[in-house]
Amino acid sequence: MSTATGQPAVVGKLSTLDRYLPVWIGVAMVAGLLLGRVIPGLDDVVSAVEIDGISLPIAIGLLIMMYPVLAKVRYDRLDTVTGDRKLLLGSLALNWVLGPALMFALAWIMLPDLPEYRTGLIIVGLARCIAMVIIWNDLACGDREAAAVLVAINSVFQVVMFAVLGWFYLSVLPGWLGLEQTTIDASPWQIAKSVLIFLGIPLLAGFLTRRYGEKAKGRSWYEENFLPRIGPWALYGLLFTIVILFALQGDQITSKPWDVVRIALPLLVYFAIMWGGGYALGAVMGLGYERTTTLAFTAAGNNFELAIAVAIATYGVTSGQALAGVVGPLIEVPVLVGLVYVSLDLRKRFTPHSPTGSEAR
Repeated sequence: MSTATGQPAVVGKLSTLDRYLPVWIGVAMVAGLLLGRVIPGLDDVVSAVEIDGISLPIAIGLLIMMYPVLAKVRYDRLDTVTGDRKLLLGSLALNWVLGPALMFALAWIMLPDLPEYRTGLIIVGLARCIAMVIIWNDLACGDREAAAVLVAINSVFQVVMFAVLGWFYLSVLPGWLGLEQTTIDASPWQIAKSVLIFLGIPLLAGFLTRRYGEKAKGRSWYEENFLPRIGPWALYGLLFTIVILFALQGDQITSKPWDVVRIALPLLVYFAIMWGGGYALGAVMGLGYERTTTLAFTAAGNNFELAIAVAIATYGVTSGQALAGVVGPLIEVPVLVGLVYVSLDLRKRFTPHSPTGSEAR
């Protein structure tokens, strides 16, 4: 767990926010469910204003969550990541070959009788993570510079390949296998808008903050004084987003518990395989703890904002496809928080590795 200054965390020195993060996340989930149940029409109010198909409060929460982490990135050291071919090729293979294929297989194996949920999960598998993965990686003391580069690569591939892979996995491959075929309506511009909003805005803000902050006050002041002040806002944004997500979908979750369980099972298997596969691949390639951690979390996370927006645009806000997209982050949040702690526990098993991108954590 990283502290606000980004230094390696010692349990006794963790802030209260960091030390009890699972508790705060649990409280945020319960608070969201209660708000959605006790305040009639709250979902209509929260959904009244949207950005690219995503509720404005959720969009604000995501942007607040990502900005502090991206402000910590040392952008002058990104070249140490772009020269790491093993890391880049491993990430591309996990994200754009294994991830979509695995979700396709799990959806058909575990939801053969539920075509709407199955299609929703396949769409989730196609949307590679560009948002929450940044905070999971930072909490697990992964390589911030590597995370920034891999997320940027995912963004480019998402714009270029999302619609193509959607056509392949929902229409072409099922046709070859004699299975039911379907389609999605996702233009490159729609996907590009999602990338520009949920990655471009906080990335630009983080870059400009570091550039002009260091220019005005120097790197020592920026990292020792400014970053500790904005650091906690990443977790505030995360908790706020969780409350809103659960408030919006509280009725769906509580009224269809068995459906939520059916959707959750393949997601749990997916997260375990993708994260474990990322860790195993990073260890085999000798990437060291920081970059192995980054590889694992960028492989396991998904861009649920995009998946939900596409599902709503194509099938409607009350569709099973949209529900599958919404259940995604509700399962991802507690699972990946748990994997943060697993990752930190595995840290001592790694041979000390000479840091490249995030040496001063």
